[in-house]
Amino acid sequence: MTDFSRRGILLAGGSAAFLAACNNSVGSQGPARIDARVDATLRALYSQYPGTQQLRDKSAGILVMPLVTEAGLGLGGAYGRGALQVNGATVDYYSTTRASAGLQIGAQQYAHVLFFMTEDALMTFRRSPGWTAGANVEYAIPEGGETLAAETLTSTSPVIAVIFAQSGLRAGATIEGTKYTRIIP
Repeated sequence: MTDFSRRGILLAGGSAAFLAACNNSVGSQGPARIDARVDATLRALYSQYPGTQQLRDKSAGILVMPLVTEAGLGLGGAYGRGALQVNGATVDYYSTTRASAGLQIGAQQYAHVLFFMTEDALMTFRRSPGWTAGANVEYAIPEGGETLAAETLTSTSPVIAVIFAQSGLRAGATIEGTKYTRIIP
């Protein structure tokens, strides 16, 4: 009987410690940190590529991933956190993940912004338990001091992705096959 009681106490104590470790971060600095990074990313985007302000003005919502880290050596992966803004206000937080396999080596970091150009595209994204970027995304990847092409600004694509601020030793960045999941930071 005494053995059972000790085991029960240890189990209860271990369970409490496990639950405490699974903090949902309510009241933490997580949201404030993400919001600050999102604001800085948008300022940099609009400053470097002024044409993206037209995308912002026409969009129903914007998902901003300020820093995505991607690495691979045969097998690879990517991860980042960001925020969804509607009318300039953050409405949800998201993480982005991707796994890959094949001939690859290196690591890189980049920022990307998804402009949801229709209410339908935005609602599909928000209602999805885990939205995956696919063929319905049009890429606008500005190089150097380039401006975005006129075709991008007049596109009828429901989602336009702008990938920028790349650094690292891996060629190319894409979000196709990337999964976005709502989080509580």
